[in-house]
Amino acid sequence: MSTSPAPANPCDQALAAWCGRQGFVKPAAPIAVAYSAGADSTALLLAAHHRWPGQVIALHVHHGLQAAADRFVSHAQDFCARHGIACRVEHVQAAHATGESPEDAARRARYIALAHMAQNVGAGCVLLGQHADDQAETVLLALSRGAGMPGLAAMAERFERHGQVFGRPLLAVPSAALRAWLGDAGHGFVDDPSNADERFTRNRIRARLMPAWDACFPGFRAMLARSAAHAAQAQRLLDELAAIDLAQTGTPPAIAALQQLSRDRQVNALRHWLRTDADVAASAAQLDELLDQIAACTTRGHRIHLKVANGFVTREGGCLRYASSV
Repeated sequence: MSTSPAPANPCDQALAAWCGRQGFVKPAAPIAVAYSAGADSTALLLAAHHRWPGQVIALHVHHGLQAAADRFVSHAQDFCARHGIACRVEHVQAAHATGESPEDAARRARYIALAHMAQNVGAGCVLLGQHADDQAETVLLALSRGAGMPGLAAMAERFERHGQVFGRPLLAVPSAALRAWLGDAGHGFVDDPSNADERFTRNRIRARLMPAWDACFPGFRAMLARSAAHAAQAQRLLDELAAIDLAQTGTPPAIAALQQLSRDRQVNALRHWLRTDADVAASAAQLDELLDQIAACTTRGHRIHLKVANGFVTREGGCLRYASSV
């Protein structure tokens, strides 16, 4: 009696295409996968293990934010043991500080832990399981917040953080395709109960807006991804222009040189300077106030002082300076 072939993991083709775009053919170092034990990271972990058997390490972060976290660890360790995949676990304290959202605090702690674990095992890259639904949610979240070009560009396929390279090969794969394959292939995964908590904005978008968009605009995920790609391209051009302008103003920027630029180019250069040199993002209101202070700076003793993130932009001689207050 003939048997039907095993269903193909939709991550296999997506991972191969991502590797081609990144020139990532045969890695010399181990490959890490951020493995939460959820559906998306489970499908990605199996695809990576299929592509690079014996070279993949699963990295699991225990956030300590809910009682189910211990169960996630047990599932992750058991799953990896069954499939012959090495697994590392790190516990973090992801409580948020005053003025910081719980989601941002957990994300920050997670990336620090992933980078730390990856560097400890010598991994060349950490693969993340964000998929097409996550990308669409990110664009809608950015729109709801009135975000600029960096926010509308959503999630990049490849980026560096905390000295570690990260990759997102599944941004074109819908969540439904991942879950359908896992069900057909008989692979178990866990569902994080916090994903249903609509106190979080992203969860409300997932539960309410995404179904409405799907009903009105079938295929909207690909369209939003295309818009995000256009925004990312535009942002790269703005970054190139900022680099040209900062080469003229110096780094940190000289106030007199900034004043020779148009207001739009000043905003672009200052946003780039703060992001690349201080790893902080200024709001539109903060940048408007900073530009007003720069325009008014016509005497030697004029003072500039503006709070941005957890620090201040001030005047030091003829240049701007950013210093963290932490």
